[in-house]
Amino acid sequence: MPVSLVKYFTVYLLSTLKFIGGPASGLVFGMNWPETALLTIAGMMTSVVVFSMLGKKAKQWISHRFGKKEKLFTRANRRKVNIWRKYGLAGVAFLTPVFLTPIGGTLLASSFGESKGRIWGYMFVSAVFWGVVFSFAMTRFGKFW
Repeated sequence: MPVSLVKYFTVYLLSTLKFIGGPASGLVFGMNWPETALLTIAGMMTSVVVFSMLGKKAKQWISHRFGKKEKLFTRANRRKVNIWRKYGLAGVAFLTPVFLTPIGGTLLASSFGESKGRIWGYMFVSAVFWGVVFSFAMTRFGKFW
């Protein structure tokens, strides 16, 4: 496998798990910002599509497999409900790349009963916005960090 394909796949794969991982690895690999942005967007949207298709089943499996018995009234759950009530799907999608993971934001949106199409649309707009912002900022200003 050529070295450039490994770099592309790494940026893509890191973006599926943690959004900022894509632009950061793009900086490390010396990629330009449009390449990094496209791969970051594709990585996030892969997670969004896969986990919105799985929806509540994925959330139940993940919490059963990796978590303790889920309490209904916790500080984190109240925070999620407050964010959802205050900002809705648009707010969750906007905050997902910055504060959540693509998987976490998608599972949060699907747990509140949003349709797959709406989740995909809002998450795509958010991924494009933050992908361009982070990728440009990393390539432009990253060398000074």
